[in-house]
Amino acid sequence: MNILLITHEDFLAGSTFSVSYLAGALAARGNQVYVAARKDSLLHELITQIPAVTFLPITIRSKFDRAAMRLLKQWVDTYQIDVVNAQSSKDRYITIFARMFYGVRAKLFHTRRQYPMSAGGALQRKLYVSGTDKIIVISHELKRIFIQKGFPPNHLHVIHNGIPANRYKQWSETSVQQLREKYGIQPGDVVIGSIARLKRQEQIIRALAILNRPEVKVVFVGIEVGYFDKLCSEHGIRNEIIYAGAVKADVVLNYYKLLTINILASTMDGFGLVLLEAMAMGTAVIATRFGGIIDVVQHDVNGLLFDDGDCQTLARHIGTLLDDNALRQRLIEQGYKAAFEEFSIEKTAARYESFFKEQLNLTPVH
Repeated sequence: MNILLITHEDFLAGSTFSVSYLAGALAARGNQVYVAARKDSLLHELITQIPAVTFLPITIRSKFDRAAMRLLKQWVDTYQIDVVNAQSSKDRYITIFARMFYGVRAKLFHTRRQYPMSAGGALQRKLYVSGTDKIIVISHELKRIFIQKGFPPNHLHVIHNGIPANRYKQWSETSVQQLREKYGIQPGDVVIGSIARLKRQEQIIRALAILNRPEVKVVFVGIEVGYFDKLCSEHGIRNEIIYAGAVKADVVLNYYKLLTINILASTMDGFGLVLLEAMAMGTAVIATRFGGIIDVVQHDVNGLLFDDGDCQTLARHIGTLLDDNALRQRLIEQGYKAAFEEFSIEKTAARYESFFKEQLNLTPVH
């Protein structure tokens, strides 16, 4: 198959990496894969590292950018594209309008990776449904949310994200030790943390006040220095708070190795790649019972869940995992298995390929 993945926005780094992983894995299965994005984007940088994938530069100035629509039409004709898969807001619109007004002849799918802030009203919903062949969502919980917002169940298809195993090799004991020295983390120190951009991490601060274990150090990766200082002062937090700020993807895995527990207190994740990264690095995870997170974390199987806003339960979970070594090790072992087996990029790519072929009538529908 000839497959075009298109996205104009890549400010959500997790989603951007998911697109690059998928492109590389689909190409590895023998498909001709093209990725269209801004030339100055992170995705462009990532795709240039995958020789089997062709990058196509595009700038989409608005939802009604006719030049972008014509360029899409040209690509579909020139490269005999079978499947167009749009990933973000502007490209969702221009792919639909390119089909409506310029006769683009390719199967059109949208992938939704985040909580649907822009699912829209009846008119927008009708456009998304009538203008696409299907909408792919990355978790069963995300599908449920879209159904609640009025999307027909039979127009939604679930395919989980995946991560390539070689991604988990991007760390070293030397780098981890350098971080320990940088932040003054000593052997025997107990460290918990959150590796994510701002996503309701204030709940961790409130849980610390309840937990009342000042010996526990806390690392925030992705949060600017001093962001929670005022909140810590208000709650009388005596724990040492370490702010790592923004960290590049090729070194971030080293930070998981500093932690006993990684906490994702998010109410926006359609999936939660940082949870899989933590699991692969042998770090126990706690996360909110929200969105696609519950597709990744099975409570008391490979991690622990708490309801958003329930800081009492979050504090209890932290204390339990710090004190119960047997439980923590069991969750780590099952998390490791989930990261490397259930949510591998090979499985994700195989599911995309099978789905696309079914839609193209290249294989029978099962």
